[in-house]
Amino acid sequence: MGMHTLTKILQSEITPEIALKLLRDGNMRFINNLKVNRNLLQQVNDTKEGQHPFAVILSCIDSRTSAELVFDQGLGDIFSIRIAGNILNEHILGSMEFACKVAGAKIIVVLGHTKCGAIKGACDHVEMGHLTGLLSKIRPVMDRTHYINGTEYAFPNAVAANNVHHVMDEIAVRSLILGKMIESHEIAIVGGMYDIETGVVDFYEHPHLI
Repeated sequence: MGMHTLTKILQSEITPEIALKLLRDGNMRFINNLKVNRNLLQQVNDTKEGQHPFAVILSCIDSRTSAELVFDQGLGDIFSIRIAGNILNEHILGSMEFACKVAGAKIIVVLGHTKCGAIKGACDHVEMGHLTGLLSKIRPVMDRTHYINGTEYAFPNAVAANNVHHVMDEIAVRSLILGKMIESHEIAIVGGMYDIETGVVDFYEHPHLI
C-alpha cells in the first residue's frame, strides 16, 4: 500500500475504487523502479497481532509474476493466491471468501500473464500426472478462443486473456458470498494481464468500477 502498515481503520477507509488505484500506482512505481522504501522487519512487528490486507490477487506460479513485487506492496497489504494458469477451484474460492468476508479485502484481482507456460501447455495438449487435471480447466477457454496464427505465443496469449475473463465470471457465479458482496459494492473484481517483457499490468475493469 505505502510506507505504512495497514490497520483495520486504514483498511476500512479503502473502497474498491481506491484499492484499484493503489494497485495501479504500485505497478507504475514497479515499472519505473521507484519502489517505496519499506522497513519490512518493522512490518513483521506491526502485523504480528493481525492482518488487514486491501486486496486478494489470484496469479500464476510463474517466478516472474510475484504480485507483491509487480504491485510494489509490503507485508500485510495483499492476500496472494498463486496456482499455475491462475485457474479457479473450490479451495481458491474458499480462500477468496475468507479474504473478503472475514478479513476485509476490498478487491479481487485475477492476474494472467503473457507467455504463460501453463496456458501454452493446455494449448499443446500436454498430459502429465496431476498437471493434466489442472490444465483441463483451461481447455474450455481454449476451445472458445479464436485461433491466431503468428508467433509461438500469439494464440496462448489470447487464451490467457480470455482465461482471466472466464475466471472473473466464474468467481461471481460460483460463490454466493462473493456475488452478494459484488452486488452490494463491498468488493469488486478486476482482471489484468501482466506483460513479462515490460512489467506493465493491463487492467480489465469490471463494470462495477466504470
